[in-house]
Amino acid sequence: MKRPAIKICGLSSEDTIDHVIRRGASHVGFIFFEKSPRYVEPDVAGGLINHVRGRAKTVAVSVDADNELLEEIVYAARPDMLQLHGHETPDRVMTIKALFGLPVIKAFSLRTPEDLARVSDYDGVADHLLFDAKPPANATLPGGNGVTFDWRLLAGWRPTIPYFLSGGLSAENVAAALHETGAQGLDVSSGVESAPGEKDPELIRAFFAAIRQALEADAAPA
Repeated sequence: MKRPAIKICGLSSEDTIDHVIRRGASHVGFIFFEKSPRYVEPDVAGGLINHVRGRAKTVAVSVDADNELLEEIVYAARPDMLQLHGHETPDRVMTIKALFGLPVIKAFSLRTPEDLARVSDYDGVADHLLFDAKPPANATLPGGNGVTFDWRLLAGWRPTIPYFLSGGLSAENVAAALHETGAQGLDVSSGVESAPGEKDPELIRAFFAAIRQALEADAAPA
């Protein structure tokens, strides 16, 4: 089992960014969706991204954003990548890539095999995929709800694009997630929080420790 890329999402302070980088995060995510408790203003995110630039890939997360908002995000924050977490079509993804010249992570909410089937429409379009759980019926957020999906949906599926596994990951279940899916990337937000939007250093430490232990166990002789 290879060490996955690890993305910690919903960051809002230099101290927390430094902490997740020390623990081994390869990607850090910033939320530009105003309903989220993890929302940051583009100019604030710009300062945070300058703080971390060169130490990890920076990802700007938006939900069905129009060109005006994306332009504000790109020019104020200057992220390395865009994550599209709404209902963006393949044509919309291609337009965004052409306009801003940045790699795109396209997020999908999964619950059924039919949800996974439409991913193939993004072959050759998105640079990375992200699989999250469909939000509960009463949820106001498309992600960061702390719920998992049935990882067996990915059994036998052979990705043509690198993907991040998301949705309810935590120190308690990340080893099982890795063993069951073999995901090339992991994405966590609420699973390392003590309250919505409040990243917890101890939960972050435990999450990375669980990944390290899973990799060591996999590499140990039978």
